[in-house]
Amino acid sequence: MIWSTALVFALTQVCLANPVSKRWEDVSVRHAWAAVPHGWELRGAAPADHSMSLRIGLKQGRMDELIQQLYEVSDPAHAKYGQHLSLEEVNALVAPHPDTLDAVNAWLAHHGVDTSACQRTGANDWVTIRVTVAQAERMLGTTYNVYRHSTTLQDVVRTLEYSLPDALEGHVDVVAPTTYFGTTRSMRTAIHSVTPVSDVAVPLTCSVAITPTCLQDLYNTAAYTPKATSTNKLGIVGYLEEYANRADLQAEGNYTTVLVNDGLDDQSDPGVEANLDVQYGASISYPTPVTYYSTGGSPPYTPDDNMASNTNEPYLDFLEYIGGQQSIPQTFTTSYGDTEQTVPMDYAISVCNGFATLGARGVSLVFSTGDNGVGEGDCMSNDGSNKAAFQPTFPVSCPYVTAVGATQNISPEVGAAFSSGGFSNYFSTPAYQANVTAAFIESLGTTYAGLYNASGRGTPDVSAQGSNFHITVGGQDQLASGTSASAPTFAAIIALLNDYRISAGQAPLGFLNPFLYASGAAGLTDIIAGSNPGCETTGFTARAGWDPVTGLGTPDFGKLQALV
Repeated sequence: MIWSTALVFALTQVCLANPVSKRWEDVSVRHAWAAVPHGWELRGAAPADHSMSLRIGLKQGRMDELIQQLYEVSDPAHAKYGQHLSLEEVNALVAPHPDTLDAVNAWLAHHGVDTSACQRTGANDWVTIRVTVAQAERMLGTTYNVYRHSTTLQDVVRTLEYSLPDALEGHVDVVAPTTYFGTTRSMRTAIHSVTPVSDVAVPLTCSVAITPTCLQDLYNTAAYTPKATSTNKLGIVGYLEEYANRADLQAEGNYTTVLVNDGLDDQSDPGVEANLDVQYGASISYPTPVTYYSTGGSPPYTPDDNMASNTNEPYLDFLEYIGGQQSIPQTFTTSYGDTEQTVPMDYAISVCNGFATLGARGVSLVFSTGDNGVGEGDCMSNDGSNKAAFQPTFPVSCPYVTAVGATQNISPEVGAAFSSGGFSNYFSTPAYQANVTAAFIESLGTTYAGLYNASGRGTPDVSAQGSNFHITVGGQDQLASGTSASAPTFAAIIALLNDYRISAGQAPLGFLNPFLYASGAAGLTDIIAGSNPGCETTGFTARAGWDPVTGLGTPDFGKLQALV
């Protein structure tokens, strides 16, 4: 038989190509929902030619070592306490192994992606590419659709499952946006209620309405004057078109704005959440410099005017930006969150690890727990079983952040009924709180057995006032309630403690929880009354010691100052 030169060449090329193409043929599902998540409905297929940003989270090389160092530098009893890592040291720990970079680059090239044009983080642990829906579907072995939230009527492009080649096992942790059906309403604001001030009794005493002066007296900060104002800073994170307004801020406060990922600074559209955070954060910590991070982002799809302004994963937008900055505030407060079960576990772990990198650098991260008690509505699980279950919230379920619940009343303070708290279904109980959460669970006996995860990370860690905060929005006086009032209050007090340490030549507190659950507990006022009903139950009840309504208690700055 005579073979033509052309045919031999062609067959040779096929044989050479097969091992390369076969490398990507065997795939496995990385995450899948059993059904459309509760509260969402399918609207139709996403246009194949629609352009979207696809984020790929690579396996971080030595994350276990970073977590170990995070605990060492955050534990007052450890010899390395306060010896926080630099940006370069963090990047060296989280940088992917060269084999991971090679594998991911080869996969991208296989799908026609120009790897030289990819957007990468400083540690190369996140890669962002611009692709069409059709390209993303081929890469992930899936189908993207448009889904609408039944309450907000906002649309997102998501998929119910996605797959990756087996050759990427151990190299890729998460791809987004894929199966993250965030609860857009709770992400927009965690405020429990807003009331025009004319609807309440006057005068505005602390028993009727909370002001910064009330909190300074209640939490014992009034006598302290910050000294390290050239170094110490407080950061406030804003999402979803929430704009802080300078005209609404009192004379004793000030702030600057940093725009993240095409965020805006619209002074004609003041936001209740943003104003609440800035007005109380800036007033209580004054004259500590305050920075408001207005985090924007392009939505993956805009089918009509009901589209949310930012339905990308906002935590990733913020983490990618702030994680690459050399100089960042020592304290951050964030008043946004999702029901944990709406967040895919691989995504939640990746975001939580991002928070750990900031903690290792000496940053205190404070989050509000939410305003739905142990959960909202009938509290059905979305894993396909449709079982009743309490609904913890994320990111506060991440063990590397400090979760703040809410109290109300003055003498004495009691847990606010809306204060979200409970036990994570994703993250196990961290060692720093194992004893106190176990004690609370033992006190429950069989109450609520099966409705919560007894081996999960407990929230909140601490609490602060969260009811009837007097704020100004668009020149109008209002009263706002929610744990989104509690978080900036607690964060401002932490900023003052950081000021005290820095002015004395010490490192900032950094990741707070190892301190709070040890010696720091003596600087907190234990709250022993109140409950957080939800899920058609009366919820948990505050008691002596830690509880999932008020955590360890509310801050006493003077006592904490003596302990740090």
